[in-house]
This record gives sequence, C-alpha cells and structure tokens, in this order.
Amino acid sequence: MQPSSTLGRIRDGHWHENIAEAWRMPLARLALVVAAVFLATSGDWIVMAKQWWNISTYNHILLIPLIVGALVWSRRSELAKIAPEAWWPGLLGLGGAMFVWLLGTIGGVNTISQFGAVAALQMSVLALLGPRVAAGLAFPLAYMLFLVPFGDELVPALQMITAKITIALTEWSGIPAQIEGVFIDTPAGLFEVAEACSGVKFLVAMVALGVLVAQTCFNRWSRRAVFMAACIIVPILANGVRAWGTIYIAQSQGIEFAAGFDHIFYGWIFFAIVVALVLGVAWQWFDRAPDEPAIDGEALATAPSLDPLASFRMAGNPAILAASLTVLVFALWASVASRLEAQMPSRISLPQIEGWQSVPYTPELDWEPRATGADHRLLGRYRNGAGQEVDVFIATYSSQGDGKEASAANEGALVPDTAWRWMSGETAQTGAKVDQLYALGRIKRRAETSYISGDLVTGSAAELKLAAIRDRFALRSVPTTMVILSAVEQPDQDPAKAIASLRRSTGPLGPWIDRILQSR
Repeated sequence: MQPSSTLGRIRDGHWHENIAEAWRMPLARLALVVAAVFLATSGDWIVMAKQWWNISTYNHILLIPLIVGALVWSRRSELAKIAPEAWWPGLLGLGGAMFVWLLGTIGGVNTISQFGAVAALQMSVLALLGPRVAAGLAFPLAYMLFLVPFGDELVPALQMITAKITIALTEWSGIPAQIEGVFIDTPAGLFEVAEACSGVKFLVAMVALGVLVAQTCFNRWSRRAVFMAACIIVPILANGVRAWGTIYIAQSQGIEFAAGFDHIFYGWIFFAIVVALVLGVAWQWFDRAPDEPAIDGEALATAPSLDPLASFRMAGNPAILAASLTVLVFALWASVASRLEAQMPSRISLPQIEGWQSVPYTPELDWEPRATGADHRLLGRYRNGAGQEVDVFIATYSSQGDGKEASAANEGALVPDTAWRWMSGETAQTGAKVDQLYALGRIKRRAETSYISGDLVTGSAAELKLAAIRDRFALRSVPTTMVILSAVEQPDQDPAKAIASLRRSTGPLGPWIDRILQSR
C-alpha cells in the first residue's frame, strides 16, 4: 500500500480507517465541540434554516453548505500533509465568537447572533486543528459567513437607487414622468419601486457567487477586485434597467401586460442573462487553471511564517474541555439574561395633553402600527384648537427579545400586506425616524417613530439594540416604549407642523412616557 501522507496510511476497511491516523482524534474532538456549539446556538440555526427555505432572497444560501463541503473536500489530499494540533489562542477566538453570539441573543439582533454562531464554528476549527490547518481552510471557513442571511438592511437604499435610475431612463426615453420617493407617475399609470423590486435578492446572490468565482478563477488580487466591483455595480444597474423596461412596455401594452412580462422575463431569466454576461466578459481574464491545487499542504506544514503561531499549541483533551466550558458559560449567561423582564403596570391609558382634545379615531383608511409582543398598545387621535389632528400610537414592552422587538423588521408604522406603502424616509430634527407612507394613490401619511428605553430617546433601531444589549449584559431589566406620532396630509394641514405642535405640548418624550407608565 502507498502512504497517503507523511502522517498516516490509508487502509481498506471501515470509513474511519481511510483517515490519516494523526487526524482521527483531532477530528473527533472537533466534532464534539461543533456539536456543542450547534446545541448552544440551535435557535439561530433553526431561524436561519427557515429563512433560507422560506424567503426567496435567501434561497441561494441552501447551496452554501454544499459549496463549503466541496471546497473542503477539494483540499483533503493537501490537508493530509499537515499535522493538526490544538491551539490555545483559538480558544480565545471561540470565546470572542460566543461573546458576539451572546450580545446578539440578549439584544434580539438576529444578524449578530447568527454571525456569532457561524464564527464559533470557524473558531472551533482554529482551536482544535491549529493555525496551519486553518490557513489551508481559510477560504472555505471565510465563505461560511454567507450562511448568515443579510441584505434586508439594504432594501430602502436600493429602492431609492432603483427609483433614481428608473426615472432617469424613463425621461431619457421620452416618457413624461414625475417621481416622489419610490413612486413614479407616468401616462400609463403610477408605478412603485416596492421592496420586491429593490434588487436585493439578486445583489446578495451575485455577491456570494462573485466571491466564489473571484477566489477559484483568479490569482491576481487586482482582477479579483475589479470582478467584485462588477458583481456589485452591474446588478444594481441591471435592476434599474429592469424597472425602466416595465414602465416602457406599459406605455404601449398596458400595465397588466407589462406586469406579466416583468414576472416572466424580467425575473430570474433576465438576471440569468446578466450573470452569463458578467461571467462571459470576465472569462477571458481568468488566470487560475481549473486543475491548479487550491493549497500547498507541504508548504503550509513547513511555512516558517506560521512557526511563531504554531508554537502556542496545547494538548487535545484540555483543549476540548476548555472549549466545551466556554460554550457552556456563554449559553448559561444568554439563558439568564434573556429571561429578564421589567415590571409593567397592569394597564395604561392615553393621557390628557394641554391644548389638545381626544377625538374619535376615524381615519379614511385604517392605519394601525404593528407591535408584536408588546405588553400594552394604545392608539388614539388628538385635535387642537387650530384643527390640527395627530394620531398617537404607544406600545410598551417589558423586554426586548425574540418576538418582542420594537425595532424589528415589519414592526412599527408600515404594516405589510396593507394598502399602505413606504414612499421615503428620513431622520427628523428631534431624532425620530420619519416614514412617509402612501395609499390609494392619494393619501399621504407622515409617521415619526421614537423608542424610549431608560434615559435613551432615539429613532435609531441600532441605538435601541445597543441599549438593550448593554442592559441585559449587565443583567438589568429596563422597559421599552415605542411612540409613533402620525398625521395625514390635508389641504389645510402640514403633517410635520401638526406633529411638531403636539410634541411641544407633550414636552420631552422620555418624561412624558414615564408619567404614562407610572399613572396606574
């Protein structure tokens, strides 16, 4: 028989006998630690799997585990030339990853906790197999980050970019049009650059594909950088062309025909053509041979540059014990912190506001913000002597966590699956988050959202998350309140001025909310 490497021999028989002897125990230890990480972070993996399967933006992630497996498998013969060794600095990396997971978990920030869960697997490899093996697996390990669903945060910005590209092309093609936020009015009708039209689905998939192609087909970093720039810019521009094409066709064939054509051709067929064009243009500059080894195992096994790092080796059994204890400590910490809840009054009511009178809430089109998991919800309308009307929505939470996040996606002023559409957004001088909403082609509503948590009053979801993380990390329970002040545009009412007038009457929102919570 021929030796498979300098570290062991392959023998016929059970599958584990085909693994070089020097790798068997390290891989067994790694499997145990990976199982512990999966168990501790199982909630995040379940959430991620549901997102991969149920949300079309993330369907491409279903292929990522297969791609990572294939990348590791292609390196197996070269990896067999490296001696795996436990490495104690890797335990610090594992602790850091679990710390990130802890922060995301107690703050209810799925992206952070999911990133920590994936990073914990990466650091487990580093801790149990050592820096030389991790160097050989650097790209597959890094590519695992694409397991984390991301992109929803880009949707509003991509909507606005697509709208600007679309209006420019529409005017260039001679079609008279007017734009307001993400709505484009043309002779054929009113078009909306909705969330589904933002192009985020194709952009995130293209970035994942681009990184894979850049690594496996290019050697020069300059070419990789240019190719990745194309993978970001081209999908954004193509999405603008897609939206313009729908409007252009609608002018002669009608909106219904254009919408059907958009779904059939301008869906994945159009973007498949774009992918083919990008890869076709880039192909002539591919400078990496298909059969070129991904890594050089012998070079990594003897690389002098890795000697200083490899000197921090440790025994395998203490390493697996330390890794398991690290995972256990953070899992227990997260469990305790996630159960914290502030005391809340049994009921609250909308207060009297000087200069304003509570009037029946009878909107022309129903509007009620979403506050999933809130302990109390209030919605009412106030009118002052000048005839200004402002709708006030208050939701209070005893804690911020899974299913009870005031600033989570689809929570707050814009409720999905209703007639209301997001038109544009900004930040008010008061710090509140402003959403301009539009419905039925004529009703415009301004909604200013603020979050109050302890001494913090902000319209920033990120600031609220950081406050929740800070409090739970210190095992403090602090209530959170979401306040939305909203007004509908009328011939005799400017929504921004009406809301500003009410805020002057309530005084600072923090003390005002405190009085509401302490009133009963």
